[in-house]
Amino acid sequence: MSGRVYEWKNLGGSRSIKADVVIVGTGCGGATLAYELSKNGKKVVMIEEGGYYHTGTFDNHELNMAGKVSAERNMATDATGTINLVYGKNVGGASVHYWADSYRTPDDRLNLWKEIYGVQSHSPEDLNSYWKELDETLNVHPAKEEYYNKMNQLVRKACKSLNWKGNPVPQARKNCQKSGHCMQGCMYGAKQSQLVTHIPKAMSLGADIYADCKAVRFELKGDQVEFLEAVMIDRPSGKESNITLKFEAPVFAIAAGGFGSSTFLLRNGWKKKLPALGEHLAINPSPFVHAFYDEPIIQWRNIPSAFGVEEFRLARFKEDGNYIEGGFLIMANQLQPGSLAALIPGFGVEHREIMKQLPHLGGTIGWIDDVPSELGNISVSSFGKRTVTYNFGKLTKEFLKDCIRKQVQLNFSAGAKWILLPDLKRTKIFSEKEIDKINSLELSPASMMMAAPHPAGGCRMGQDPSRSVVDWKHRVHGLKNLYVSDSSVFPTGVSVDPSYTIMAFSKQAAKFILEDSE
Repeated sequence: MSGRVYEWKNLGGSRSIKADVVIVGTGCGGATLAYELSKNGKKVVMIEEGGYYHTGTFDNHELNMAGKVSAERNMATDATGTINLVYGKNVGGASVHYWADSYRTPDDRLNLWKEIYGVQSHSPEDLNSYWKELDETLNVHPAKEEYYNKMNQLVRKACKSLNWKGNPVPQARKNCQKSGHCMQGCMYGAKQSQLVTHIPKAMSLGADIYADCKAVRFELKGDQVEFLEAVMIDRPSGKESNITLKFEAPVFAIAAGGFGSSTFLLRNGWKKKLPALGEHLAINPSPFVHAFYDEPIIQWRNIPSAFGVEEFRLARFKEDGNYIEGGFLIMANQLQPGSLAALIPGFGVEHREIMKQLPHLGGTIGWIDDVPSELGNISVSSFGKRTVTYNFGKLTKEFLKDCIRKQVQLNFSAGAKWILLPDLKRTKIFSEKEIDKINSLELSPASMMMAAPHPAGGCRMGQDPSRSVVDWKHRVHGLKNLYVSDSSVFPTGVSVDPSYTIMAFSKQAAKFILEDSE
């Protein structure tokens, strides 16, 4: 029997719901976990605070879609206003607005987590069996030539000219229409998000979804979660309704994402018994540069990242430990005109003149591999307000400056006429001879806007309950029936887009849940 989606408009009153497994979250973690458990005979219920929007409701308008598939309309920031926190609050989670980059977890990162952080049963050998199935389910393949927009063509050409290592980015797409609205959700259903893959698969096996449903608190009985209390959200107003739900199950899982899972558990008041809760937050800081070309670029067409510069994924250090270079990926950037208008620094006449050149505006974006010793944290106030803190440490700033430097080199090699940095001083670079201007960047709070699209940590996996939140079975320390299945369990950042790693880890989590349920 197929499952169904329950929304704010079709629940007449409060009720109790029973299932074998209750999962909070419907993104790459929750949806994958739901499918794996459903196909093994479990009755699964998924809870999602955001709304359910099928592809027929997508309209490719930036503002409309930000309200549907981006939490807080993409306006959330860290405590200083420096970092734009990018995450989902909708059925399908961030996968609905993600770029569909689908990298397998690098072996070096899995080995690091095992050797340094004591993560067991998540080695390359443990995860290898999942990649083929994921490739088939999400139709993952290297980007084909027809999907290279002008900026991706230039990045690939410049990468080769500079003798840097780069490769086509593995894509989760099927019958792509090249609209360029990937970050607004794919109205064609071509991007293989959880909304069109694991969620319908799980529902076909009987899984239910309660959308517009905010998880409030766990009720504990000894070392187990007895039930989850939730409240329905009135979607038009965004306010809590008077409809409360009580979810009962032998097993519960949190998959609310890198920003959401630790926040929810902190609001439950669990910081004292889990001191690592909310700590060790990686955000994959993403500095970008605007580059102006003679030829039209029109960056908001076709797919965002067809080609990736991988030369600098891992940072390089001297024998004495001093930093040399690297610790990031670089790709072509893609933003719609409205977002570009907001992210181009300045105002008035100067800003208007730049906007007139918009078709000729290209550029790149970097994905910083967070420094393990300089991670951030999430905290909540007594009123439940979340605060994300990420203080750029000395080494992180070196990573950032080198990433910006390499992006400037890449764009000039690609033929850029001049480059605009998104800092408050609106730094302009007109040739590689001026590249040392980057050394003067302050990188102080609120001095340069950048995004945090790939949070990790907050519910770190490990053996020591004083330094981690879950064990290697994804089970919360001290509780027998509560698991976490998303990027919040990662000990550090992944060094590539984390979506595929989240799915593979969630398949492994399902295996452990099934074993523990026997």
